[in-house]
Amino acid sequence: MSTAVTHNRVQQMLHAPLLPTLFRLATPNVMGLFAMTIVIGYDGYILGRVGADALAGIALVFPLSMLMLQMSAGGIGGATTAAVARALGAGRGEDASRLAQQALFIALLLAALFMLAMLGFGRSIFDGMGGRGAALDAALAYSNVLFSGAVIIWFTNVLAAVVRGAGNMLLPSVLLLGTALLHLVLCPLLVFGWGPVPGLGVAGAALSTLAVNALSALVMVVYLLRRDGAVYLQRSPWRLHLPLLRDILRVGLPASMSPVISNASIAVATAFVGSYGTAALAGYGVAARLEYILVPIAFGFGTALTAMVATNMGAGQSARAVRVAWAGGAVVAAITGAIGVVTAFAPSLWMGLFTTDAEVLAVGSTYLNIVGGCYAFFGLGLALFFASQGAGRMFWPLAGSMGRLVILVVGGWLCVHVFKTSASVLFAVVALSLVVYGSTLAIAIRMGSWTR
Repeated sequence: MSTAVTHNRVQQMLHAPLLPTLFRLATPNVMGLFAMTIVIGYDGYILGRVGADALAGIALVFPLSMLMLQMSAGGIGGATTAAVARALGAGRGEDASRLAQQALFIALLLAALFMLAMLGFGRSIFDGMGGRGAALDAALAYSNVLFSGAVIIWFTNVLAAVVRGAGNMLLPSVLLLGTALLHLVLCPLLVFGWGPVPGLGVAGAALSTLAVNALSALVMVVYLLRRDGAVYLQRSPWRLHLPLLRDILRVGLPASMSPVISNASIAVATAFVGSYGTAALAGYGVAARLEYILVPIAFGFGTALTAMVATNMGAGQSARAVRVAWAGGAVVAAITGAIGVVTAFAPSLWMGLFTTDAEVLAVGSTYLNIVGGCYAFFGLGLALFFASQGAGRMFWPLAGSMGRLVILVVGGWLCVHVFKTSASVLFAVVALSLVVYGSTLAIAIRMGSWTR
């Protein structure tokens, strides 16, 4: 039955009407990732009750934790989804199972690198980003726990990518929803304590994240060990297959570099904002957290875009693949743009959820006033990034990310060290960087970069 269901899913991606198929595939993803959106906001709410230093500390960790999330789910994970989908689209079911194994080998290696880097050099990294005093202590308390369990995060996201590559968008989304509900209970319990359970402070939020991800990974391993599945982890002996590794890494490495550059951009912006003081850092951290909520929304549609584009490219239907990309990009841009416009005109709707500190509120509101109107470009760029993974064309997503970083580095340096402007000018530079990011990808695809 599972093989027949997978064949039907592949045929729908190849021949069914675009928008209905995209929405059908994306809806469970968006619902599951809406749960992740709630978790991101909820963590900010819980840690906001701990204090401004906790918020500032988490603002330091977030670019790096999101880097790991985006590399595992969007970089290597997206490449895994694309590789599995292309194999199934071309009728190579045996290779699809071997590709899943190769993806887990890659996940193990990269998780170890993250753990070693953050446990060994976390203090120096956060200090370089402007972390001081209690904010630095909070950052380390959260980071040391989270990155000690990096392999859990990597395995969870890569396993979900394999499942999505086979066309099953529902299971990973149901797991996201279920584990998010568990996190809503477990996180405050571990942060504040209750009864015999001691409060762990900010470290408790990280421990809760690891616990619920471990449960999700276990369920997906059981699912992928079914003998009748389109992808079966034990279909062949576990060993390295260099051609299949290359199939993942030729897309996965450049795709992983894009979030590296993007999160470097966020880290650079965070460091520049830190020069305006702890209150500015906390306000920026709360406001910019909204962008981390836009990412899951884009990811919900993006994983469907990756699978649809990859399946059509594998079947030789490149013109349909381009139409899929434009349809998905327009939908995501409309959603993220609407959220941005609302928060630009009414920033208190977002900022008021996390803090009552007047200075923190003022900085965060100014950020959203300026940057919120450009979130449509951010969403468009993210959607086209995922579509480009499916097409196996990653040069222009990297170019767009690099353009964003250059604008932030040069513009931020001029604002802080040369002209000594107010924070609002720095925020305008951030807005410009988002416009450049989205526009670069859109122009490149419009000029035929996928078909050359």
